Amino acid sequence: MEITDYELFEVPPRWLFLRLETSDGLVGWGEPVVEGRAHTVRAAVEELLEGYLLGEDPLRIEDHWQTLYRGGFYRGGPVLMSAIAGIDQALWDIKGKHFGAPVYELLGGRARDRVRVYQWIGGDRPAEVGEAAREKVEAGFTALKMNATPEMERVESPAKVQEAEQRLAEVREAVGEDVDVGVDFHGRVAKPMAKRLAEALEPYEPMFIEEPVLPEHNDALPEIAAHTATPIATGERMFSRWDFKQVFESGAVDVIQPDLSHAGGITEVKKIASMAEAYDVALAPHCPLGPIALASCVQIDACTPNTLIQEQSLDIHYNQTSDVLDYLADPSVFEYHDGYVELPDSPGLGVEIDEEVVRDRSGEVNWHNPVWRHDDGSVAEW
Repeated sequence: MEITDYELFEVPPRWLFLRLETSDGLVGWGEPVVEGRAHTVRAAVEELLEGYLLGEDPLRIEDHWQTLYRGGFYRGGPVLMSAIAGIDQALWDIKGKHFGAPVYELLGGRARDRVRVYQWIGGDRPAEVGEAAREKVEAGFTALKMNATPEMERVESPAKVQEAEQRLAEVREAVGEDVDVGVDFHGRVAKPMAKRLAEALEPYEPMFIEEPVLPEHNDALPEIAAHTATPIATGERMFSRWDFKQVFESGAVDVIQPDLSHAGGITEVKKIASMAEAYDVALAPHCPLGPIALASCVQIDACTPNTLIQEQSLDIHYNQTSDVLDYLADPSVFEYHDGYVELPDSPGLGVEIDEEVVRDRSGEVNWHNPVWRHDDGSVAEW
């Protein structure tokens, strides 16, 4: 068996799908994309497939991963690692179908029977969070996540801290103490405000504080962690096990959030998760993306003992024109019950992509994240 052909599809709202075909007629799907940079990642996928993989045995996944990563003199970064990630997902999908087993069975088997998921509320500039939280809990979710703040200056007024505190208080009042609430700083908060916010939000017992500072400032995480007992989470903008070394060694992080479509795919995230286990750190994969990325996450969650919870993007504020279930032949695979999703038992990634819908909706995707500015006109972190 060899890899014979591929197709790439840009589909709304902001995703890129890869269809990989073999000489045996097996088809694997991957989701290689950087949100807002679909064209760029598409070019990288084409270069990697044309240069290294066409005509090769798709079952040699580890060797292919090493070749794609180490075969170029320049390594890492969001574009190359996202290209590798989507190819890796498609290869695992093929391998699972070849052996007639879910991917998690090829990675050691189940470590759990179902995976807990959380639901987003509040949007980019969080608003109306209390009512949204109540609705999601009534729909069966037991964990939520929200942005902590809109854009923030490096040093802000007490009023801005109080606004963030009041929003979390509103959610806690709406859903009580039995529901977990993650709070995402989204890297839009500088270190001085991260410390103040962490202290202010602690009485409301967040499930975690996510990305309290940008990853280029991970050296500040120990200082921020010293200001709160709330678990610290980060990792969505870190792309390999080498990127995670520093945060593991710092002892400041409690939850890591590598993205299966950015951090080298299933092969690499499984290794990152094993590193985390050695440092007593939990895994909660980042996934505000499409159905192939989510299916890949669930495969890792299934066989990883230190998995905490899974992000999923159903009804997220980015999905205004299409949603996760729209591209699936059988949407029931992602039905949520009591805040959990059941493990798929179909071979490969466990989802069947509706090719007719993919082809019908395929075209140029021009989604870009907004550029925010402070009151003085300077660029703010989104």
